[in-house]
Amino acid sequence: MKRIALLLAATALTGCSADKELAKQPEGSLHSRMLVLDTHLDTPLHFEREGWSFADRHTLATDLSQLDIPRMKDGNLDGGFFAIYTEQGPLTAKAYADALAFARARSDLIDRTIAKYPDAIAPALTAADALRLNKEGKLIAFKSMENSYPLGEDLSLLGEFYKKGLRLAGPVHSKDNQFADSATGEGRWKGLSPLGKQWVGEMNRLGIVIDASHSSDAAFDQILALSKYPILLSHSSLRSAYDHPRNLDEGRLKALAAKGGAMCISTIFMSTMNMSPERAKLFGAYERIGKMSPTEQADLTRQWRELDKTELMWAADFEAFMKMILRAIEVGGVDHICFGADWDGGGGLPGIEDISALPKVTERLKTAGYSDADIEKMWSGNILRVLAAQGK
Repeated sequence: MKRIALLLAATALTGCSADKELAKQPEGSLHSRMLVLDTHLDTPLHFEREGWSFADRHTLATDLSQLDIPRMKDGNLDGGFFAIYTEQGPLTAKAYADALAFARARSDLIDRTIAKYPDAIAPALTAADALRLNKEGKLIAFKSMENSYPLGEDLSLLGEFYKKGLRLAGPVHSKDNQFADSATGEGRWKGLSPLGKQWVGEMNRLGIVIDASHSSDAAFDQILALSKYPILLSHSSLRSAYDHPRNLDEGRLKALAAKGGAMCISTIFMSTMNMSPERAKLFGAYERIGKMSPTEQADLTRQWRELDKTELMWAADFEAFMKMILRAIEVGGVDHICFGADWDGGGGLPGIEDISALPKVTERLKTAGYSDADIEKMWSGNILRVLAAQGK
């Protein structure tokens, strides 16, 4: 989930048509034969909604979610990393304690939700788990942490979350915190703080993949230099597609590839953001959707869809997204590209409004001349390789 005042992020659902869901992929199609993962799923925001079920099919016409179990099957999204996102607050003991309580509760909510549907989806801790679950015909639920702010100044808490299943985490979100400078922050530390450098070491010791999305350029450089193991960017776009500090430049993509890491391509920050006062108001309400009654949720969706008819958030679309993907592959190579569209947290564009559209990406990559093996590397192989390469 992305706090509009902090992230200045985007709507995932602009310009979408009510009835434009792709049909389930035919059995045996290229996309359906691949293991498909996404490294940043903000769907836990919806897990606490009254009247909303992860097991039910939701449509873009009547609901703001982009991901549920039926649509995962439609788009052959076999799983991914469900995010514990915590809003950035002040760097005080009280704020840290409140954030930690929230993060613990969100982690437990993910566990409870996944446990409700054991025949459909199961938690994963390792690359081997993902392969096993896929072979068993089950969806795969890894757990990640977007913003390590809830840890306060106590790095031992990483061990607690590791035991709870955490396998991917980033140091920072949209403002500088106690660990690092944000890509959209003020540059307090000129990269990582002293505590942030210790955070890198503890992440390596535990075997949790480091996620450098949202980190400043200087923080990214220092993480890359300090980490003993390959890192991921779980949901980032290419700066050559749109010049924004949240995006990764091509030189750093090459450096990431040289160290064995991978950049998971997002659909956000691919153009100037059109954040009108009305859209900002709706975003603020979306932040609280988990606390709304079903009637309030429906009213928010209605207002959102009405605004979509006259005001697009982004100038980018599916064609621009594919152009960026192809450039990223050209720069980084097929061994260092993956996907993290930022579903339910700001991702999605006209033509790729929810996960039902994922087969279109595979089709375009195939048309562009990439082999089945290379395409599957980008959908999951590179992610699992980085996960398996950690110290445990």
